[in-house]
Amino acid sequence: METIGAYEAKTHLPKLLERVSKGERITITRHGVPVALLLPPDCQQRTNPAKIIDELRNFRKQIRLDGLSLKEMIEEGRR
Repeated sequence: METIGAYEAKTHLPKLLERVSKGERITITRHGVPVALLLPPDCQQRTNPAKIIDELRNFRKQIRLDGLSLKEMIEEGRR
């Protein structure tokens, strides 16, 4: 994967998009720090909605309010 500076990316965006459309991945940096990634749309990972729902359910099982109600927590936050 090639790394390119933000200024150069701005200057040569059409050429970069052409390269990306051919399957290349390009990291854009600002002062040497990666800030963006150009990649073809088919490279994006899509998460299965059922998996996300399962993860949310598992998260909810782990979180306990120890008898507090939502109203009590709101009132506590107002103090």
